[in-house]
Amino acid sequence: MKQSIQYNSIFKQFRFWAGIVLLFVLEGSYGQQDAQYTQYMYNTVSVNPAYAGSRGHLSIAALYRSQWTGLDGAPKTQSLNAHSPIGYRGVGLGVNVFNEQIGPTSETNFEADFSYTIYTSREGRLSFGANASGNLLNINFSELNQDINQGQDPTLQDDIHNRFTPNFGAGVYFHTDRFYAGISVPRILQTTHFDNSNLSTASEQMNFYFIIGYVWDLNPWVKFKPSLLTKMVMGAPLQVDVSANFMFNDKFVLGAAYRWDAAVSAMVGFNISDGLMIGMAYDRETTALGAASFNDGSFEIILRYDFISNKSQLKSPRFF
Repeated sequence: MKQSIQYNSIFKQFRFWAGIVLLFVLEGSYGQQDAQYTQYMYNTVSVNPAYAGSRGHLSIAALYRSQWTGLDGAPKTQSLNAHSPIGYRGVGLGVNVFNEQIGPTSETNFEADFSYTIYTSREGRLSFGANASGNLLNINFSELNQDINQGQDPTLQDDIHNRFTPNFGAGVYFHTDRFYAGISVPRILQTTHFDNSNLSTASEQMNFYFIIGYVWDLNPWVKFKPSLLTKMVMGAPLQVDVSANFMFNDKFVLGAAYRWDAAVSAMVGFNISDGLMIGMAYDRETTALGAASFNDGSFEIILRYDFISNKSQLKSPRFF
């Protein structure tokens, strides 16, 4: 009976959050522009500032992703973040550094996160978050291969070095011991880094994120952790990532994921200790790009460390 009431409560929470994301879908067509992560469930603070401090202690994570390995100029992404609750008043703070290289372009983003959490019930916590960020863009037009017989485009003669643009974002994140859901817009300002003679490069649009997940106990040794991430941006297809992970004895994680009309993934993770976790993922594209001989798939690795002085500090969320 108690379990039935719990599932009914979770269903109501899911219906509420699904209704909100549906409103976003009806407002327009969105899709991918920000860097994508297969292991988003371990890297939530990178897309939602409201997650900052939610683990109940200082947490540091580093991620590296090599996409479409073997393809010249393919995306390579590195991120490093740290976040922690501050005092006992529901405040969380975090910092996030992100770098990505795609062909002749590279950009580095620095972000400071703030969150405030309120208790909605005995187990429920609702967090509101905001961030301020700065982006440094580099474009080496000189690296582009241009046809000498047709001359060089005069708009592509001057490289861009450390072009700075500020931005800010916001998010909402709700969680219990087993359930979580969040909506966020990490960068709200729509900026154009370069505009010359109607030629635009690296024009940013708002990326909307919706994340949801749950942790089920299948038996005393196995937990089932399904999750979903939806990413929307104007002018691109809707991106949906569906993941299913199984945790064995709270130590070993094995799972798979599907990115709608894009890729299938395999994931593995290890809780080396109460504080240290390592996760790895491999993506294989389901598009024509995946069949190309020069594409060996995408690889991703994440390392996270939680500074836990004693086990009594282990607070929810423990598994996400």
